[in-house]
Amino acid sequence: MSPAATVVPALAGAEMLGLGLAPSAGAVGATLALIALGVLVEGPIVTVMAGSLAGAGLLDWWAVLLVAVLADVVADTAFFVLGRAGRRPRVAPVLSRLGLTGDRWETLRATVTENLPRVVLGAKLVDVGAIPAFLATGLAGVRLERFLAWVLPATAVRATVLVGIGSLVGGRLAEELADRPWILVAVGLGVGLVLVTGRALWVRAAASRKENACVS
Repeated sequence: MSPAATVVPALAGAEMLGLGLAPSAGAVGATLALIALGVLVEGPIVTVMAGSLAGAGLLDWWAVLLVAVLADVVADTAFFVLGRAGRRPRVAPVLSRLGLTGDRWETLRATVTENLPRVVLGAKLVDVGAIPAFLATGLAGVRLERFLAWVLPATAVRATVLVGIGSLVGGRLAEELADRPWILVAVGLGVGLVLVTGRALWVRAAASRKENACVS
């Protein structure tokens, strides 16, 4: 996930999106659509940034929360459905590229079937492991309704916390955000760089541990 993708919902800032003291319905709708797209790409960061817009009074808090929850659930369900098709020859390599390698599948298989709540909560707390976890959940044959029964409330709680954090920040910086909306872009880019760097280091460390295990 690129840093640029992280900034999608803040594209050109609130001013270019037409948000102001009295934003039009079209501007609000376009902004919420961009937030939904951003959540699909990089959920937590975009959710906090969207919350800051709500805290600054540029968007409705409940609308932001609803969009964040729905987009996040759609993304999680998409990976679940992809995992369901993981035994097909053409799909299996895709799962591996997304992080569900053979070793990881063996590790997750028992946990997914015996303790689904733990898998879902862990995926929501540690976002970097969410994709393999939900792929494994689908591959394990978990029923969709059982998956959603845990994903929906967990997503709602996490989104509420993230939007709340962003709202607090946005409320304190309302005047600055109104005068200088590019702040959202700058912050998003900075956080995105940190996130991408952290994930790269995590993947490298995981690969190194795997190589060392093979050698030993």
